[in-house]
Amino acid sequence: MTLIDTHGAYLDAPRRVAEELGVAFIDMNRITHELVEGMGPEESKKLFVWVEPNTIPLYPKGKEDNTHLNVYGARRIARLAVEAIAGAVPELGRYVQYYDYVVAQDGSGDFFTVQEAIDAVPDFRKNIRTRILIRKGSYKEKIVVPESKINVSLVGEEGVVLTYDDYANKKNVFGEHMGTSGSASCYIYGPDFYAENITFENSAGPVGQAVACFVSGDRAYFRNCRFLGFQDTLYNYGKESRQYYEDCYVEGTVDFIFGWFTVVFNRCTIHSKRNGFVAAPATDPGKPYGYVFYDCKLTADPGVENVYLARPWRTYGQAVYIRCELGAHIAPAGWDPWAVEDPAKTTFLAEYENFGPGAGTAARAVYSHQLKDLKGYHIEEVLAGEDGWNPVKNGNELVEVYR
Repeated sequence: MTLIDTHGAYLDAPRRVAEELGVAFIDMNRITHELVEGMGPEESKKLFVWVEPNTIPLYPKGKEDNTHLNVYGARRIARLAVEAIAGAVPELGRYVQYYDYVVAQDGSGDFFTVQEAIDAVPDFRKNIRTRILIRKGSYKEKIVVPESKINVSLVGEEGVVLTYDDYANKKNVFGEHMGTSGSASCYIYGPDFYAENITFENSAGPVGQAVACFVSGDRAYFRNCRFLGFQDTLYNYGKESRQYYEDCYVEGTVDFIFGWFTVVFNRCTIHSKRNGFVAAPATDPGKPYGYVFYDCKLTADPGVENVYLARPWRTYGQAVYIRCELGAHIAPAGWDPWAVEDPAKTTFLAEYENFGPGAGTAARAVYSHQLKDLKGYHIEEVLAGEDGWNPVKNGNELVEVYR
């Protein structure tokens, strides 16, 4: 296929203006010309408003429009324009972010729902991220990132909320209670998941266990995200996995951070809505780490005055708070043994250089510890595993573990 240019001398005018002003010139006519010619007569129809008969009510007889771009075509050409600008002005290149899919409720993206975008990710797409942009809005849908959807990134515009309202005692279609695990608004099984600027919410209210986010995949990284709920807000489910939360906000009432994972919270705000327990670690025996909180701030609603840092959900539960600001709502004992018969022998509940009105150690539980130093407790040591994962140093860069 060969395109015939009908613009004539018009194409020379903007080039001359760019030369006179000494600014970069992006020849979009050439770029789009090469795109369409390269795709050929049939493939290039994907760029324009071509509608098959009897597929869209607005065009029962179909439509053949080689002038106006559809959403896919607009995004392809917009990407080419941005790439050209970044090439012509390298200083701007570092500010460019590319997305494979866009989710938007107003129809301006590739999909209307988040789940549709996740389902479209190729299974086991190795050594590269699939980046999904979610435009502003509240998306009420129960979301699942399956184990086959690896290396997925969800990035939200300001004001993105992923929400649902299931809870443990709610009945499913068979009349059975959903249970805690079945109540989650969002399930993340795929490894190397990344989320940024997203609120994960369970809006069921104070009705018992109601999980906002259930995370099972290894090397999960959440940045500037919010987790909203009451009891059992954030479920760190997988026993062999690691999670990292940076500059996040988590709120709840009882055991609102709970599970088996090795989990690091770095510079996060942990907010108690009622008296209760922040964390409920269920660390397996032999695991070197459970929950570790670094430089976090623990806050509470007005009137809340009796909150424990953690209580072990299982016999070998581990939780450590390092350089955290503890509000006055933290109970003087700091820790609760729950049903563990001899917590001094099996659990590891510790603090290091915490401060604030709730950080006093005089009345701390006798089975808890005050660390003398951070030997073995630097973030890169806690999360390293066997593959050296270090999200603090490397961000969401992938670890080459897939074959």
